[in-house]
Amino acid sequence: MTLPRLLVIMGSGETAPTMKAPHREVFERLTAQGDPVRPIMLDTPFGFQENAPNLAAATTKYFSDGFGRDVEVAGLARTDTGDSAAVEAAIARVRDADWVFAGPGSPTFALRQWHRTGLRDVLAEKIAPGGGGALVFSSAAALTLGCSTIPVYEIYKVGMDPWWEPGLDLLAEIGIHAAVIPHYDNAEGGHHDTRFCYLGERRLALLEPELPDGAFVLGLDEHTGLIMDLDADTAEVVGKGAMTLRSDAGSVRVEAGRTVPIDLIRSGGTDDAAGATSTVDDVDRSLGGEGTDRVDAPDGGGTPGGTASLGTTAATLERRFNDAIADGDSSAAVSAVLDLDAAIVEWSADTLQSDETDQARRALRSMIVKLGAAADAGLRDPRAVLGPVVEAALDARRVAREEKAYAVSDAVRDGLDAAGIEVRDTADGAEWIIRD
Repeated sequence: MTLPRLLVIMGSGETAPTMKAPHREVFERLTAQGDPVRPIMLDTPFGFQENAPNLAAATTKYFSDGFGRDVEVAGLARTDTGDSAAVEAAIARVRDADWVFAGPGSPTFALRQWHRTGLRDVLAEKIAPGGGGALVFSSAAALTLGCSTIPVYEIYKVGMDPWWEPGLDLLAEIGIHAAVIPHYDNAEGGHHDTRFCYLGERRLALLEPELPDGAFVLGLDEHTGLIMDLDADTAEVVGKGAMTLRSDAGSVRVEAGRTVPIDLIRSGGTDDAAGATSTVDDVDRSLGGEGTDRVDAPDGGGTPGGTASLGTTAATLERRFNDAIADGDSSAAVSAVLDLDAAIVEWSADTLQSDETDQARRALRSMIVKLGAAADAGLRDPRAVLGPVVEAALDARRVAREEKAYAVSDAVRDGLDAAGIEVRDTADGAEWIIRD
């Protein structure tokens, strides 16, 4: 079996609905000849966490439910336990795999563990001429791929002065001399700058001169991926945002939906390389030391059929709900509540969405409270009005509990309670009453 050589980097969202299409594309490329694929997940980046087994289980469930893939856990959470036989067995499993995935956690922890092993050589063999299979690295794991790595936990959470850690430098195997920065367009900070994987412009500008000679920044927006086909020597930007190549000369931004030669990346997006690709993409040469060259996406931008983030979905559904309440349309209001509940459940596998999940839960509780208020206002018999949505909410709560999405289950119950609806769990199931 001759498999394509694919190196896939994701800026975030590796277990979110937004990245299902890129994951599916990678699997389809690997199975184009009908041969089975042996997938494995590196559990190292989050191996220091007390809930590491739960995170591994949630991730494998995402790939099982979404793609029918039984992903094996490498068992490489830690390599500093003194059990060299277990480490070598884990490395052997990775060597035999056709699809290797690594995602969120701590890049510096992962690097410390991996440097004790021959893992880098095993991964390099897969993307070397004559190799085959897919390496899919996202978030923290993506940070490790380049010549230099941001110690994001130590800088953003602990407050240490910025510095670079040596990376795996796997990208050097394909001629790319860069530091990978996921979460490139992060906006969680609100009033403070958290772009560039929580560094912000000031700290990234301090770090850039410390990169090795000739190195540049390869940035990937959140919910955005880069699928590099090493046999075809092309790179496809997928998902919602863009890839950015940032160097002393400025930045070149390649929007999702475009495929470019990997030579454009190897060059760091210099003017010469951009000119060489002008027959493929219309490049706006506007750098002049500032600004951004832009390789635009097709009309509409992004990947066709792309999924909005959970925060965006929650805001849209809350507006739809409020419009329905204003119009006295209880059916449309109930539909918006149920759609939001379904969205929260669908996004529950993504461990990096805590802020947006909290936002969605708040919206869900608010919507349920407003439904209760509308019933109290005498639209119809309160139990007749609330019955369909309460029963549907309780069904969703039951499914959430079965899926161990307890935060979602609690959000549904809290929202009902705030609306004056008391839920009682009995041996025959959940019952509810409207409190006086």
